[in-house]
Amino acid sequence: MLDAALVQAYRETEYHVCSVPAFVLHVDRESDALRALLAEHRVQGCAFLTAFNPRSEALSEADNKARQRQLLSELEHRGLVSVPGVGRHPHNGWPEEASVLVLGVTLDQAREFGIRFDQNAVLWAGIDAVPRLILLR
Repeated sequence: MLDAALVQAYRETEYHVCSVPAFVLHVDRESDALRALLAEHRVQGCAFLTAFNPRSEALSEADNKARQRQLLSELEHRGLVSVPGVGRHPHNGWPEEASVLVLGVTLDQAREFGIRFDQNAVLWAGIDAVPRLILLR
């Protein structure tokens, strides 16, 4: 079971998608920009993923970057389209985390990636373009 304060921090985090134009996702808030991106790529869902700081335990910059490269390699190997992103809490001081918005993944696939990279949670949205926090532990 995850600590309530940690879950709240995930809910407050701003999930920046570095597309053109760039936009920010918030948990449980519909996003017109996300809806447009899903339509543009003709997909039904997406996930905002990172390999940084497994189980919210801070790793070195080098370790985090190596893990993120592994995630990107796996996404590429599966032929999945991803858009760079950054997860950033607005005020708690936790370092931002390099991330990706992966287009065309199901909720089950999003969970699989999160578990594979030892994450506590992932962000997933369906065709309704409402990002939802999916707890994995």
